[in-house]
Amino acid sequence: MKLLYTLNERPPHGLTFLLALQHMLASIGGIVAVPLIVGTSIGLPVDEIVTLINAALLASGIVTIAQCVGIGPVGIRLPVVMGSSFAFLGVAISIGKEGGVSSIMGASLVGSFVVILASFYMDKIRKLFPTVVSGVVVTLIGLTILPVAMNWVGDAPAVSEEFATLPKLFLAMISLGIVIAVSVYCKGAVAASAIVIGLAGGYIVALSMGMVNLDQVASAKWISGPEPFKYGFTFSFGAIISMSLVYIVVIAEATGDFMALGSNCHAKVTGRDLKRGLLGDGIGSTLSAILTAMPLASFSQNVGIVGITGVASRYVVAATGGLLILGGLFPKLAALAVTIPKPVLGGVGFVMFGMIAYAGIRMLIKAADTKRNALVICVGLASGLAVTFEPRLIQHLPHEIANFFHSGITTGTIITVLLHQILPESSAKEALEDDEVYEEVSLSPDSDLDEEAKPLTAQKNS
Repeated sequence: MKLLYTLNERPPHGLTFLLALQHMLASIGGIVAVPLIVGTSIGLPVDEIVTLINAALLASGIVTIAQCVGIGPVGIRLPVVMGSSFAFLGVAISIGKEGGVSSIMGASLVGSFVVILASFYMDKIRKLFPTVVSGVVVTLIGLTILPVAMNWVGDAPAVSEEFATLPKLFLAMISLGIVIAVSVYCKGAVAASAIVIGLAGGYIVALSMGMVNLDQVASAKWISGPEPFKYGFTFSFGAIISMSLVYIVVIAEATGDFMALGSNCHAKVTGRDLKRGLLGDGIGSTLSAILTAMPLASFSQNVGIVGITGVASRYVVAATGGLLILGGLFPKLAALAVTIPKPVLGGVGFVMFGMIAYAGIRMLIKAADTKRNALVICVGLASGLAVTFEPRLIQHLPHEIANFFHSGITTGTIITVLLHQILPESSAKEALEDDEVYEEVSLSPDSDLDEEAKPLTAQKNS
């Protein structure tokens, strides 16, 4: 796909704002949801939950800018949005119920140094991710987060009769249809704004249907400043170990996100780039703990926006960081964005997450077509999707190990890397025999497919 704006180009100011806004709208629900769910689950009063949300927006904005623009050795300099990660949800609730917010922040602070330490070995880690492995990881990122979009469309517990009612399905279809129509029939800046136009269109329809609740906007404060060290730090060995395991999971997911972004931005991501990105991730989570925010990770949905719009400018996403900071300082702005109905986000999410999977498939097409690589790809994808679709597969594992493998991205990544390292490389003769299959198999003796396969095979073998 041809890029409308490359990595280092700066769109006009008005367009930059519009493009940055769609990144913010796509991510703010996830950023807000983590502190909201954790705070509610451990019984915090409403005003303290709001404090966690404001801190999350502020930290996300600061670290997003650092990742996009770069500060010395920190920041990958790709258009990556950072936010509170759902990967930490379960462990944060568990720690918070036992030791309170101070225990969550203490474990987050210490665990962030795991990521910082790992960043210095990214040159070696990058060698574990050739095209065949990277393709599996990126494809899994897209496929395993599709259930998030489905849950957004349902906007209720899956067992509830309110899940995916007809009005919700209608909203999702309208939003999805607008994104597709704008992407196909419009050009230039309008096509690049397909996501925000889809969100705006769906929002307007939702307003007309009475499906938008504006109470959060009315009750939100106008101005709110950061409150660092609000709860202090409590250090528990068990909590630190649990949180550190999740940070290791995030390292694998961040590596996949960075490589997917590189593919969408037509930029080669080196081990040095990954080091800077992961260092930004780790230091960002350290800052988050200080600001009383949940740990940060890269947001996969925004990778898809880059693929859809063709806007790879890191300055656009740096502007998104600025909007997130404003959301943290002026809660009414953030509250307005949070009122977007979940089905609207879900309809748009189908395109965003699907585009990530498409980027991974494109990478897999570039991998050598051998039996060995086919096994690596098939088993890696199947492993990641297995724990995503049926989490009970790992329910009898020890708790710490089950927490580690609960993410389909992590499971698929580990299996794929191990297989790539263990299985012997295909010989040149085996690769040639795999290609020759296309010459020998045809639908009929005089099929057009048989005539087309030979030149393609000859081209591969040349």
